[in-house]
Amino acid sequence: MTLTLACRIFRWSLPMAFGALAAHAHARALDSQLDCKSTPHDFIAPLQDSNLLEAKPMRIEANSINAFRPVKGAALTAYGFKVYALVAYQKDDPLFKPGKGEPISDAAYGAVVWGGDIEVEQKVREAGSDAVVHHVAPFITAIFCKQ
Repeated sequence: MTLTLACRIFRWSLPMAFGALAAHAHARALDSQLDCKSTPHDFIAPLQDSNLLEAKPMRIEANSINAFRPVKGAALTAYGFKVYALVAYQKDDPLFKPGKGEPISDAAYGAVVWGGDIEVEQKVREAGSDAVVHHVAPFITAIFCKQ
């Protein structure tokens, strides 16, 4: 009876362990890219190539900002905060679709994270980034690099 119980526990815990490992395999911190020294293409394309970010934007704003969602199971973080979406636009780059209005600039990129704006700003400044930190909604904050 003890052996049967041990086998059941093993069969139950093994898939859970593999699931946890798979989640960690897709984790990636984006802190270094949010130093505002990159390009929107170099920020977004490698994440899509690594299957961490959806290929098509979930939304295109009038100002041409394209919002991309992490793929299911991907754990992207920015300064320790979980990423809700990555946003970017680069003029004349086929990776990004233009909006219906005036583009925000020739190039811009960033992350929308789950976290309060004061806490996010503190972490961004501690890391030495010049990114703009903008309150989006309660506990949702944008970290944005505009070139």
